[in-house]
Amino acid sequence: MTSSNPLDTVFYVTLPENFDLSKHAFQIDRTIPLPVQKKDGQADEDFSLKDLTQEQILAGILTVLGYDRENKNAEYYRSIITHVRPDIKKELSEAAILKTKNEDFDMAEELFTALRGLDPADIGITLNYALYLDQRADSYRRSSLIDDADACDAEAEANYKIVMENDPAVPDGFFNAGFFYMKCHDFRKARDCFETYVALTCDVSDEDLGQNGIYKKERAQEILDNIKNQNMDDERFKAAYEFINRGEEEKGLDKIREFLQANPHVWNAWFMLGWGLRKLGRFQDAKQSFLKSMECEGGEHNPDTFNELALCYVEEQNFTDAQKCFENALTLDPENTKIMSNMAFLQLKLGNPELAKSYFQAVLEFDPNDKIALNELDKMEI
Repeated sequence: MTSSNPLDTVFYVTLPENFDLSKHAFQIDRTIPLPVQKKDGQADEDFSLKDLTQEQILAGILTVLGYDRENKNAEYYRSIITHVRPDIKKELSEAAILKTKNEDFDMAEELFTALRGLDPADIGITLNYALYLDQRADSYRRSSLIDDADACDAEAEANYKIVMENDPAVPDGFFNAGFFYMKCHDFRKARDCFETYVALTCDVSDEDLGQNGIYKKERAQEILDNIKNQNMDDERFKAAYEFINRGEEEKGLDKIREFLQANPHVWNAWFMLGWGLRKLGRFQDAKQSFLKSMECEGGEHNPDTFNELALCYVEEQNFTDAQKCFENALTLDPENTKIMSNMAFLQLKLGNPELAKSYFQAVLEFDPNDKIALNELDKMEI
């Protein structure tokens, strides 16, 4: 049985006098054993010093720094790797961000583990790790792995808080945390984050901000205006989401109806009302709420509204309108695997197994581990 502990892939050696890690002057302390990463399938008895490579030592150091944070020789190991590979942090950071963008989350996790061990005090690494967790949570939620998504979101929030508590302040931490809280429908916290971001950047010149900074500042102010104009930081809005999200739909519906009495033109609120009604199986009422959401400013551009409306049409056996809504949703968000999966199930109902198969395969192109798509494709092969 293979061990799942990464430290089991490392063993320690004392370097011989004639072994140099670097071309440049660097004093090796030969009284401290160095961690070495085993080669794939290598047993301890197969190891020979004459076959030892510098890369094995550097990989071993990264493994120890990542998974053995209390190692008494950690600082010495850090000094070695930063001397031999001075750009190692930049290289690993770029690779971790790329892996996150491509949703290769397991590899991104390994890279971030190494980075956090390499430089625990680097607040930029903490922010990028929060963004990674945030994006991984979204992926889990699209695959209906709700518990995994909630756990990732909780860890993401913890890391965002570390960044926001940093001194000196990190403006981008507040900007990204604002979007995180919007995703969680906690618009009061989102408002606080964006207000802080605007305050931190208000005295910075456009030249120093750069094009991207100017965009962020304008976007933050736009979101703040939207939250204010639609009263989305109202506690009833947040309470409604939390009730519906944890299965207490009736309580959530009461709260969102209270909100709508005072704010009848907020598309998000009509969407939330429809969501709660749909979860209760009240598809006709839910459908009317989603249609009302689309009549409000901003609601006609939300792919989730089209997706939810399509699900109501499916329950009513109105497959023609359901397909139109799924198509509209995918036009707005062509990489949304949840909508692709729903479209695939609709094609199965319509008797189009090959088309359904193509949608499930498309899901796997974006998320190779999607359990629903994998299971359905397996059934199709039987």
